[in-house]
Amino acid sequence: MSAQCADKVSLQLKWTHQFQFAGYYMAAKKGFYKEAGLDVSIIPADPNAPDTFPKVLSGEADFAITHSGILQKRKQGAPVVALGAILQFSPYCWMVKNNSDIFQPRDFADKKLSKIGSVENAELLVMLQRAGLDQQSLIAASHEGGIEQWLAGDLDAVQVYVTNEPYTMTLQGVGHRLICPQKFGLNVYGDILYTSEAMVEKNPDIVERFYHASIKGWRYALLHLEESIAVTKHDYATHKSLQELAYEANVLTSYIKPPGVNLGSMSMAKWRLIAELYGLDQTEFDRAFKHFMYQHQDDGGFELSWMLILAIVLSILCIPLYIRLISSGRR
Repeated sequence: MSAQCADKVSLQLKWTHQFQFAGYYMAAKKGFYKEAGLDVSIIPADPNAPDTFPKVLSGEADFAITHSGILQKRKQGAPVVALGAILQFSPYCWMVKNNSDIFQPRDFADKKLSKIGSVENAELLVMLQRAGLDQQSLIAASHEGGIEQWLAGDLDAVQVYVTNEPYTMTLQGVGHRLICPQKFGLNVYGDILYTSEAMVEKNPDIVERFYHASIKGWRYALLHLEESIAVTKHDYATHKSLQELAYEANVLTSYIKPPGVNLGSMSMAKWRLIAELYGLDQTEFDRAFKHFMYQHQDDGGFELSWMLILAIVLSILCIPLYIRLISSGRR
C-alpha cells in the first residue's frame, strides 16, 4: 500500500525511548506497519507527565502503553481496551542497599520509603500489604525523593524500574539488591498495549492490523537482538549507550517471552487475580471486564516452533558476549 493510502495512527509510549519499546521500533524499521497499510508515529513520553490515559481518552493518541492499573481505570469508567501484555511480569521493584536489613516485604515495617503510587506501581504497595503491613502506616512512611535521597541515606528503599536505576548503580559501584513483586507471587502484567473503545468501534480493522504488525515486530526484535539494539540506539534512544541497551534487552527478554507464553498473551484468569490483588470484588471485576480485553482475530495460527524457541534462546545467550565486545572496544 502506498504511503498516501496508508492509515495514519499514533502510538504513545509510557516513557522515553529505550529497548523497552524495541518491538514497535522494529515493526516500523522492517516495514511491518507499512505492509499492514499503516503509517505509525511512535511518540515518547514526557518524563514529567508520562500518564498515557488522557491522550488516548481525548483521541490525541490512537494507541498507547500503560501498566496493569488500566484495570482500575476501567473500573472507574474509562473506556479503555487492553490489546496485549508485552511484559508478562511487573518490571517495578524496591531497591535497597547491600547493607540494608530489608530482605523481604515484612522487613519494610518502620522504614522510610519513596513515594508510593496508588495506580502505577501499585503492586509494590500490595506486596507489602500482603506481608501484613498497614496501608496507612506505609503511606505515612513514604517520602518525596528518589535515588539521590536513597544514596544520601534519607530513604531506606526506593522504587525503581528493573533495567534503569539498578544498572546505573552497578556502574557507580553502589551495592544493592532488588525486592520484586514477581518473587513474592504477584505476577501482574506490565506494558499493556491498549486503545479506546471508540477506536475499536470505529476502526476495528486498523486495530487488528496494528496489533498483529506490532507483535510481528516484537517477534523480530527477540530473534534479532543485536540488530534491534543497534536500531534502538541509532534511530531512537540516541542518549543511551549500546551497553546500556544490551543490558536492558538481556533483562527484559525473560519478562517479554517467558517459557510457554505467547507474545502479548493475556488471560481472564490472570486479570481476575490482578483484580483481587487490587481489591476489586468479583462483581466489580465482572462489570469492569466486559469489553475490556480485546478479542483478536486469528493471525494464521502462528505458534512458536522448537526452531523459533531455539533461536530466541541463542539470541539471549549472545547478549552477554555482545556486552563484553562493546566493553572491550572501549578500552
